[in-house]
Amino acid sequence: MPRSHVHLAEAAPDGETLGALLRRYDRAGEPVSCDPLTEGLLNRGYRLATTRGRFFLKHHLDGDRTAIARQHRATQRLGALGLPVAPPVPDAHGRTVAVIGGRCYALHPWIDGRHRDGAALTTPQCWRLGGLLGFVHTCLEQVMRAGTSDREPPEPAADPEDTYAVIDELLTRVRGHRPRDTFDELAEHRLTERRALLERHAHRRPEADAIPATGWVHGDFHPLNLLYRDTEPAAIVDWDRLGVQPRAEEAVRAAAIFFVRPGGTLELTKVRSYARAYRRMAGAGADEMAAAVHRVWWERLNDFWMLHWHYHRGDHRADPQFPAAAALVVWWTREYEAVRDAFCG
Repeated sequence: MPRSHVHLAEAAPDGETLGALLRRYDRAGEPVSCDPLTEGLLNRGYRLATTRGRFFLKHHLDGDRTAIARQHRATQRLGALGLPVAPPVPDAHGRTVAVIGGRCYALHPWIDGRHRDGAALTTPQCWRLGGLLGFVHTCLEQVMRAGTSDREPPEPAADPEDTYAVIDELLTRVRGHRPRDTFDELAEHRLTERRALLERHAHRRPEADAIPATGWVHGDFHPLNLLYRDTEPAAIVDWDRLGVQPRAEEAVRAAAIFFVRPGGTLELTKVRSYARAYRRMAGAGADEMAAAVHRVWWERLNDFWMLHWHYHRGDHRADPQFPAAAALVVWWTREYEAVRDAFCG
């Protein structure tokens, strides 16, 4: 999941706001109901029913109209190339961003569908998933024009010394939490385990120049941002993190979310099918994938975003994911060659 600032769900926009919004559109109708959706992490979303149909209403919290408009143009162009997307509905003047009361909104068609993780996908469907992400990357290169600000180099690999300090601070919080519960017990065990693991593998920190090829990426490709209708993808949603990053790293990160089992292992047969299709569609070589696997493994080894949410922000929505995610780091380290081979073979 994204390691971004969390924004908790709040009440839907009031009737006055909805009325002002819908009056901008020729065929949107009058509001009937507006229900908050709880799955969004970067923004707030609502299921909006009107006298003319159903829509997805998105409240963009960062309010960066230039970036939002760029995302909208990208999805419009990607849709024209045949990607399953849900571009915003333009208003009567052709605009896709509405600013009401200082807040940025966008109206999208409602897409009927469901989320499917790797356990719900057959091996051929995993192949199609990898090919879909590869198609996303190749299509983005066609429709996007990168400015200098978009081509910032990826962040350097985490420094183990910094991670040790993070572990120590989190351990202090965990051990001081009252009343102590089973989550605290697991967190303390995994933090202590992670420190020992990192000490054994600190010499494997990725080199500064070992960065896979960069390109335009979705930025947040995971099961909650892909809707299926029956067995086929119906829409890739939430393009808020659209940007230029190492392409193959997005493929590896996505697989580590789609194909993780509850016990913290990866379904490597499905990973292999997915990765082969991605490499074929995106033109990514084995060396590029191997470098991405190593950098994402190292990222996971040094990452504690779920514990930051729990202990720093008091947000527990990621708690159910923590046992599998924490176990995956240990298993991935032990089965490093097998994981790399699944992505590269």
